[in-house]
Formats: sequence, C-alpha cells, structure tokens
Amino acid sequence: MYPTPSIHVADDMKCNQNKIPVLLMVRELGIGGSERQTVETALLLPHDRFSPHVGCFRPDGLRRRDLDMAGIPILHLPVHSFKSPAAITGARQLTTYIRSHNIQIVHSFDAPLNVCAVPVARLAGTPAVISSQRANRDLVSPSTRLLLRATDRLADAIVVNCREMRRHLLDDEHVNEKKIRLCYNAVDTVHYRRRTENCSRRDGVVIGTVCALRPEKGLDILIRAFASTKSPTAQLLIVGSGPEEPILRSLCAQLGVEAACRFQPQTSDVVEWLSQIDIFVLPSRSEALSNSLMEAMACGCCPVATRIGGNPELIEEGSNGVLFEVDNAGELANQLRELLADEARRNRYATAAVATMASQFTPQKAAAAMEEIYDSVLHAARRRG
Repeated sequence: MYPTPSIHVADDMKCNQNKIPVLLMVRELGIGGSERQTVETALLLPHDRFSPHVGCFRPDGLRRRDLDMAGIPILHLPVHSFKSPAAITGARQLTTYIRSHNIQIVHSFDAPLNVCAVPVARLAGTPAVISSQRANRDLVSPSTRLLLRATDRLADAIVVNCREMRRHLLDDEHVNEKKIRLCYNAVDTVHYRRRTENCSRRDGVVIGTVCALRPEKGLDILIRAFASTKSPTAQLLIVGSGPEEPILRSLCAQLGVEAACRFQPQTSDVVEWLSQIDIFVLPSRSEALSNSLMEAMACGCCPVATRIGGNPELIEEGSNGVLFEVDNAGELANQLRELLADEARRNRYATAAVATMASQFTPQKAAAAMEEIYDSVLHAARRRG
C-alpha cells in the first residue's frame, strides 16, 4: 500500500549500528485499524534513524505482505490465551527478543498487547515503553480495564489517536497528563480515492456505511432513520460482518425496507464499495478516531456521523459534513432527507472532506508525529537511566 523504503531494514542493521531498534506490537496483522496503524508506522518511520520490528500473536494476516516486502522482521508470539502456559512461554520469548536485538522502544498498539507487552518490556529493561489507547475503555471487560490501568502506571507514555481519547484517559482513567501523547490516524489518499470505473450502474442515491456489525456501531439507528426518510429511490448499503447481522436484517424486514437494503460481507477492497456510496453514515455509540470515516471522506463520500469521540475532530459541521446526536434516529432521518434533496450540498461536503484528509491526515504527518514521540520518550528515559 505504501512505497517500500529504499533501504531494507535487514541491510540497515548491517550497515548502521546507530539506528534505534523499535518493536511495534499488535494482536494480529489483519484489516483492523490498529493493525493498519502499526504497519504504517513500521513502514513510514525514517529507516535511516530507526530499525523497526513488529511483534504479534497472529502474523499471517492481510498486512504481513507489506512488512515482508519492506524486509521488516516479524516476531510471532503464539499466545492464544493469557490463561494458558503459552502466555508464560510468550513472555520469555518476548524478553529474549528484546534483549538479543537491543530493542530501545517497545510500543503496543492495542489492549491485548498493552496487557502483555508493557509489563514484559519493563521487566526486560527496555528503556522506553509506550502503550496506546485507540478506543473507549467502556468497550473492554472490567478485568481488562483493571489490567490496562496497571499498564498506565508502567508505561512511559500512552499514545492516543484523538483529543477525545486524551480527555477519556484524563477524566475517566486518571492518567498522568504528562504521559499522554497525541498522534492522529492517517489515511493514504493515493489508495483511498473514489473510483469511477467498474462501479455498478444505479438509480437513486446510495446511503451506506462500512464497519463491523456490532452493537456499539449503532446500525439499528441508521436503518430506522433510512426507513423514516421514505425515499422511493434511495438505497442502503451496509458493508461488514459481525454478530448483529441477523438482528439488522430482521429489522430491515420489520420496517419494510428489506428490498432497498443490501448487506455486503467484510472485504479487503473497501475502496470499491466506498466508491458506490454517496452519503456515508457512521452512527456509532462509541468511537475514537474512526478509520472507516476517514477512508470514506478520502473516497469522496458526503460524511454524516455521530457527535461523539473523535468524529467532531474530522467533521467540521456545515463545512465538510454533518453531525448528529447519538441514538437520535429522528435527527439523522431529517439530515438524510435534506441531503437526498440537495445534490449540490452533498457534493460540496464530499469535496471538502477529500481536501481535509489530503491536507491534515497524511501518513507523512502521522509518521513525523510518531517520530517526535519516540525521540522525546527515549531521550527522557536515557536521561533517567
């Protein structure tokens, strides 16, 4: 997805011993947001200064190919449960890897690796230990939340992907303000751009979304709002998979919009489907900085999202999109009616959304922000040590 660095890491390690070895850790290498941010960071960190490694529990995902092409080493920790003996074996394996490769920075990108990697890296003597908070902790179990609070105390810094996550850690988790560092997600606007070719011919306006079909995504609100518009030509496209699908299909039938609604399973080619959506709706009940919303904005969809989490940091209401209150199907229905009736307004928001992504949320900016975080945290750690 991103250009392969001009010098592979394996060669770098031979020719330049002054590089900073960094171990980036995530549960798996699939298509999720944390997985993408981990791989993007590994690819885009300046390889003349950093020697990136990636560690995970499940290495054979969609994004492994990008790492292999760039020559970035992958550490496989075969841990499937923290309650199994494999967890102890994985901790020993991680400790050995950190010490044998002289890892200077360990950065975990999701909750499972925060719980696993942060304490192990601390015990292994890693100079700089960094965790991440990329979603509201209300979504994890109470026991996991307690473990994450313990890692907050062990980590040198916690990277958040929006100002709302910073507020969440300060007000709800009582994290030391000095530990929290902001690095926005990025979107590759070369890859995520609207395709005009190979799009299905259709009549009417397509309202759609791309997300996991889980309760916190609020898709029932989207379906109810869509039904309330009573548009004879609009269509609803829901792209994604998850446990809520039977419930959502039943709701479509109950509201009499089954014929106008299409469900498409989770796909790796998100751009194909975003290119068919005119109005993208993110009705989430909980959100940090949504990769799906950013991708939709980059692909020239008119964005509509709940006024929650990092959504207001992406959408400037009335300029590049529309916001509505969580669980307010009536407000969303009114907004959809207005947008369905005003093509010029839809196009204006879509054009502004593309410009926002291209100017403010580039991979290069994200990489530069992460580089600054790594430098400052490591510098502080070395001064202490």
